[in-house]
Amino acid sequence: MRWLLWGMLAVIGALLLAIGLFTFVNPPTTPYMFAEGRRLGGVEQEWVPLSDVAPVMARSAVAAEDANFCNHWGLDVNAIRAAMDAGAARGASTISQQVVKNVFLWQGRSWVRKAVEAAITPVMEAVWTKRRILEVYLNIAEFGEGVFGIEAASQYYFGIPAADLSATQSARLAAILPDPKNRSASNPSDYVRRRASQIADGAATIDADGRAACFQP
Repeated sequence: MRWLLWGMLAVIGALLLAIGLFTFVNPPTTPYMFAEGRRLGGVEQEWVPLSDVAPVMARSAVAAEDANFCNHWGLDVNAIRAAMDAGAARGASTISQQVVKNVFLWQGRSWVRKAVEAAITPVMEAVWTKRRILEVYLNIAEFGEGVFGIEAASQYYFGIPAADLSATQSARLAAILPDPKNRSASNPSDYVRRRASQIADGAATIDADGRAACFQP
């Protein structure tokens, strides 16, 4: 029991150290990105600061994945309740939770991972700014087979830097995020077009009602 306790404390200490370090230092990779790199022989990723991403892209990602991003402390209690009422048939993970899972933890749906994720997320929220959380999210998100981060995605699908993305292009990139290996932003299906239209409306809404204020300059 003593060794187990020391092991748990060491893991917690390492996670806290990593959270502090990545406040200023960009994560060089993630466990999933590393695994995909091994499988594919490499991945495409180029880190860019949030200031070099079109503001409409940031709003589109938030509108698509976590519209209340600015209003919670990492866990969206209302979304969790809605997911429970729906029999967990729908997702309730915030952008902050997705960052914790992808940067610090492992993939999968085990209760152990979800519990650790729920414990770490408020700690990260207390240390990182909302802009930093969104910046990391956009730089590690998977946008296609071996394509990670918004800069690589912008170049891959549209041949332009992330700073030059239009509202339509941003919405389409956000629309493929839940299933990037089976959806395309440059050759969108009818579903992606409809979803992108909804996301574009959502991005405009959160800009107008102030729900994008925490990450916009």
